[in-house]
Amino acid sequence: MTDQPNDPREKHPDGFPPQGQEQPGKTEEVEPTPDHGEDSYVGAGRLEGRRALITGGDSGIGRAVAIAFAREGADVAIAHLPEEIDDGDETVRLIAESGGRGVSFAGDIREERFATAIVADTVSQFGGLDILVLNAAYQKDRESIASLETDEFDRVFRTNLYGMIFSAREAVPHLKAGSSIIVTSSIQAFNPSPALVDYAMTKAAQVAFVKALAQELGPKGIRVNAVAPGPIWTPLIPATGWDSSKVEEFGKDTPLGRAGQPAELAGAYVYLASEAASYVSGAVLPVTGGKGL
Repeated sequence: MTDQPNDPREKHPDGFPPQGQEQPGKTEEVEPTPDHGEDSYVGAGRLEGRRALITGGDSGIGRAVAIAFAREGADVAIAHLPEEIDDGDETVRLIAESGGRGVSFAGDIREERFATAIVADTVSQFGGLDILVLNAAYQKDRESIASLETDEFDRVFRTNLYGMIFSAREAVPHLKAGSSIIVTSSIQAFNPSPALVDYAMTKAAQVAFVKALAQELGPKGIRVNAVAPGPIWTPLIPATGWDSSKVEEFGKDTPLGRAGQPAELAGAYVYLASEAASYVSGAVLPVTGGKGL
């Protein structure tokens, strides 16, 4: 007898207690703790021998992907901000516990030198690079376009776009046929919220980046895709600056009636990085709880 599938509406919490954090957000301060698949993800050797670099890999979606990749047989490097060192160390521990070699790099991908060095350092540590996950991002609640400060939207653009391009540009010469680049875009690219206008702009630009780069690199046998998450419970959410009612209701407007957990995205990244997706390039895979792109 096979186990019956879980009702997706009831698999995880459908509401959250009031809370807030300063950017960039710490996992230990999030209530309830996000599920990264620590106790649930089971690997099947789909990424055996691969070498991966994940930006923003210390927490949230990045940590879930790191765990899944390691359990699928990959070695995993992560990059994160210096103030996220505790989360980064925990993710490296989980990678090692999952059977992979893990390493972390602390710095800010807005800085070109760091965003490029993490590629060279990953190649040095692992002897090559096969999977690049461009996941690091910054968002903040905006009252209006009239009050949007220049240094704030500059931080969003430099994190979400400049850092992505710096690392991708450095990585491409190291990638061989069969390699994969995966960008974390967002439902905001297609269904933007006014309060996240600058973030949504960068996520739409990432879709254009993926589609253009897939055309450039396809003849070299390198695939480029994106995952577009909907509302996912990560430290970024209580650090966005929303009022308590918005945090409490986060994700309830999806057809499944709740926010997603990071672990529920990991399989999408594994699929796009694996041989199962060998003919998938230039795609944007939605993981949105049913919300349309």
